[in-house]
Amino acid sequence: MTIEFETPKPIAQIQFVLRTVAQEMMRSQSRYFDENEHDIPFSYIEFMHTAMKSTGGGSLTPKDDKPKEGAEKRPPIGYQTLAAQIEMLAWGDVGFYLITPGGGLGAAAVQAAGSPEQRAKFLARFAGEKPTFAAMCMTEAGAGSDTSAIRTRAVLDEATQEWVINGEKIFVTGGDKSFTEYEQFGKGFIVVWASIDPTAGRAGMRAFVVESGTKGVSIVKLEHKLGIRASDTAVISLVDVRVPYDNILGSVTVEKTTTGFKGAMATFDATRPLVAASGIGVARAALESLKEKLTEQGVEIRYGLPRNKLTSIERDVIDMEIQLRSAWLLVLKAVWMADNKKSNALESSMSKVRAGDIVTKITQKAVEIMGPLGYSREFLFEKWFRDAKITDIYEGTGQINRLVVARHILGYSGKELR
Repeated sequence: MTIEFETPKPIAQIQFVLRTVAQEMMRSQSRYFDENEHDIPFSYIEFMHTAMKSTGGGSLTPKDDKPKEGAEKRPPIGYQTLAAQIEMLAWGDVGFYLITPGGGLGAAAVQAAGSPEQRAKFLARFAGEKPTFAAMCMTEAGAGSDTSAIRTRAVLDEATQEWVINGEKIFVTGGDKSFTEYEQFGKGFIVVWASIDPTAGRAGMRAFVVESGTKGVSIVKLEHKLGIRASDTAVISLVDVRVPYDNILGSVTVEKTTTGFKGAMATFDATRPLVAASGIGVARAALESLKEKLTEQGVEIRYGLPRNKLTSIERDVIDMEIQLRSAWLLVLKAVWMADNKKSNALESSMSKVRAGDIVTKITQKAVEIMGPLGYSREFLFEKWFRDAKITDIYEGTGQINRLVVARHILGYSGKELR
């Protein structure tokens, strides 16, 4: 069996276009985005919407990649395309990538847990003329990595056949743009995780699509952060929020098993490699810039020599390149499995753990090698260092993902290995 690593032509074409966008519209404005975290001009968002449509890849929204009728059958590359797009945009500026129009985690939840009718209804809007956003509302003050501790509740009103949701969600990436009704944006939504039966534990967990402008939802706060500062991170309050009966993702029947919960967690199996891809984009940006600066100073990386004949800087750079490539290969495997409907919980978490590690190490080492210039604001090395750490935190912390990996390899349940 032959393994080929050549980038598929459709993805290579998208990468070619996006590199120009990332370089000219994102990297050139990185410092501004970082210093004006909640004041990004709409013109930039509109440009990114147009640019994403021009790539042929559409918005950053997962979708079924089916060949047209009569076309040659080929393996799907939906999540592979997304990973390539995200890595390139994060190379440009990861904070601004996170406000690039598209469905993000909210759409991923609909794709993973929604019915065909729900996917058709909610995902089609991201192909519209206006920039549109969606967000995932999972984390709570008392339920971070332990999603089974979520206290938000959804109760069915039998008289109106509506779900009534009460609770509060924190650290919602893109929450403001996904929910607040802006004249310039298309109608977005947030996906709120709540329990329909607290006595059932994880089996009672469900996700609900709450469309922008729904009464009872309010943006309580926008966070000020260490990195990815251009991205809005919101605290969202839900008080007697009424949503249509059909907006629940998954079955309304609660069985005393965790099947429904595991199905919901498939969302993260698909999206953790995408978060890993964004971290790899940041690491690549720092590493490439470091090599450029070293070249300007006359430092040549002499590949092919024994390690004992290399300088300390040469060894560091080569090690950084090895780390970057190994992390990217793990991402490729995880998204390929997602596209081909293969269970990838292990590979998804492995890619997230590895990317979280290497982006932190590579950006830190780049700052160290650059010395005072790396620590100063003259270049972007210190910003990449700040942007890097979130890769190891959101979408499941490094510690939690290590537990997931260990459980799969050793065959333990969550109760047996905590």
